[in-house]
Amino acid sequence: MTDVLKQIDAQVKANDVVLFLKGTKESPMCGFSGRVVQILNHVGVPYTGVNVLDDEGIRQGIKDYANWPTIPQLYVKGEFIGGCDIVTEMFQSGELQGLFTEKGIA
Repeated sequence: MTDVLKQIDAQVKANDVVLFLKGTKESPMCGFSGRVVQILNHVGVPYTGVNVLDDEGIRQGIKDYANWPTIPQLYVKGEFIGGCDIVTEMFQSGELQGLFTEKGIA
């Protein structure tokens, strides 16, 4: 495992909820990242945001880590949940909120 993948793995495992996004939680730099930030803020769960624009290695590495080609990417308790479309669908169906409850994330 490369240093970048080790760094990503450490972030994913050290935080209950991690969002790899373009920009920051306070200032998302793309619409898809912004939508997931809005959903997480609405649900009210604490989460760590990792700005992939700060580091090209992280930007490419996160795609390799999850074998998922797009950003944003949401992880809950070390598990890859999905990107914007999946998170949006889960939120609309109530499944996302249920997942947070099931995992003990208030």
